[in-house]
Amino acid sequence: MKQLSYLMLLLGLIMIGWDYPMLYPLKLLVVFFHESSHALATLLTGGSVKELIINKDQGGHVISQGGNRFIILSAGYIGSLLWGVVIYLASVKSRYDKAIMTVLGISIIIITVVLSRSLFSWLFGLLTGGAMLLMAKYLAEQYNDFALRVIGLTSMMYAPLDIYSDTISRSHLPSDAYLLADYIGGTTLLWGGLWIIISVVVIFYCFNMSLIKPLLNDFPKK
Repeated sequence: MKQLSYLMLLLGLIMIGWDYPMLYPLKLLVVFFHESSHALATLLTGGSVKELIINKDQGGHVISQGGNRFIILSAGYIGSLLWGVVIYLASVKSRYDKAIMTVLGISIIIITVVLSRSLFSWLFGLLTGGAMLLMAKYLAEQYNDFALRVIGLTSMMYAPLDIYSDTISRSHLPSDAYLLADYIGGTTLLWGGLWIIISVVVIFYCFNMSLIKPLLNDFPKK
């Protein structure tokens, strides 16, 4: 019950603050996860990344060459979802939140330095990664735990909302689903709907996994 109450509290805070500036950095971070997933999928399938860019309007793009186009186009929404799941479960199931925050910060900095190609992308990536390293160094485990859970939940919950916005409510726009429909066949609505179903199922099982077993890092922490 305690674990469920804490989860509901965090979800409530995210929902209440969704349209307020306080979540703007988190939304940009999810965009970073989305575009990074495209880039990593490109590299893992044998392609090369020419540039990765995010912008202040919560958008971005990746220009790549080669690789498996189906996997690359699918990796954005699914990737940001999985970033969220991994971050959230790692925090819930581990006492090593400061170490997790350190790894996350270093990962963001490396991706930024190697792949980013715009001033805003560099500033956001380096400042965000640096802030995470400072949090890991100077803040107690419970504060890192809280931050990781919020980051993970925001990335998870943003995924189906972003998919719906990009592929269903605005299906005429050139989203990942639009490009995939053009490349593979089907419709934007088909691919968007499939990704929403996948994301909802993954989120359900993630929450289930986090609640069916006792948490290893309940407060208070030393």
